[in-house]
Amino acid sequence: MRSDYLFTSESVSEGHPDKVSDQISDAIVDLFLSKDPEARIACETLTTTQLVVLAGEIRCKGVYEDGAWAPGAQDEIEKAVRDTVKRIGYEQDGFHWEKLEFINRLHGQSAHIAQGVDAADNKDEGAGDQGIMFGYATDETPDLMPATLYYSHKILERMAADRHSGAAPFLEPDAKSQVTLRYEGSLPVAATAVVVSTQHAPGYDEGDKEAELHAYVKRVIADVIPPVLLRETTYYINPTGSFEIGGPDGDAGLTGRKIIVDTYGGASPHGGGAFSGKDPTKVDRSAAYITRYLAKNVVAAGLATRCTIQIAYAIGVSQPLSLYVDTHDTGTIGDDKIEAAIKGITKLGGLTPRAIRTHLGLNKPIYQPTAAYGHFGRKPTGDFFPWERTDLVEDLKAALA
Repeated sequence: MRSDYLFTSESVSEGHPDKVSDQISDAIVDLFLSKDPEARIACETLTTTQLVVLAGEIRCKGVYEDGAWAPGAQDEIEKAVRDTVKRIGYEQDGFHWEKLEFINRLHGQSAHIAQGVDAADNKDEGAGDQGIMFGYATDETPDLMPATLYYSHKILERMAADRHSGAAPFLEPDAKSQVTLRYEGSLPVAATAVVVSTQHAPGYDEGDKEAELHAYVKRVIADVIPPVLLRETTYYINPTGSFEIGGPDGDAGLTGRKIIVDTYGGASPHGGGAFSGKDPTKVDRSAAYITRYLAKNVVAAGLATRCTIQIAYAIGVSQPLSLYVDTHDTGTIGDDKIEAAIKGITKLGGLTPRAIRTHLGLNKPIYQPTAAYGHFGRKPTGDFFPWERTDLVEDLKAALA
């Protein structure tokens, strides 16, 4: 394995058009789960100039039953959409929370999908789809995330906080970041390049105002990335020059188009399934969360400094088809032994879809906060981000004793 190399990850802000779509889709997931913890949701969102369109399949007691909407349900959905856009901060001529056109094309879930997923008689609840999911952890950062992605997220989180607080009133919601780190001995030693493109108020693309924006972004970078890593950094701040037109007005947004930003910044394989807009019976979401949970606990337990875990499912089948652990030659014990230990931990329930949801408490309205700045590497608080807990460490150690 190479020990000296350059590696890059990117992030996008909450105002990026695809992330606007993700947040709307997860607002709908949360709305339905707040009404019915067993709701089935597959909600896709399109955003473009002054338009939001929802499409997909749902089943939710008290909201959509027997092919009909409950009184007031569609108004609640529209309010959730507009409130999400307002919270992000879009009050622009090309995209405004109050003025945008809203179209709801959600409809009932296919009975053929439902019969495979639902538990019946002696059949356990099956996976909501076939597929492969990956989890990853590395000791590069305190949150056990790849450093390139960790810093990319943190830059944009800080800029969004300053925009919302009024500390940086020249910022608009759409932004992207990208961090390139040089690794020696598999540890980051220098940030060779940092890219930040941010939507801005008129006039901040020339003269003193442009200099003010550039200076502000460099201060944020210096606050986020340790100074020892910034000794040889080249900065690319709004390299195209102007960035006034942005968000869904500048580029259409769709749910699920930022799956690498959502996960590990390219440091790990990805099974291809997006998360936002899906209830937790969809293993694209829940199994990706449990594999992150498992990989993070493996690293937190000191069993490896890097860990990738893959799991696979068939639609309508409860038991996973395979479980694969790879510690990238950093493990203190054989990968096969870690696999066996995971399979032997009773509280994980064999990693069936139902067991995953039960162990992590996923049938709750906890998803909109996941839809910007990554689903992983976040602080577990209350019911939120339970897959980031490291409460499996002692179970792993006991299973390997």
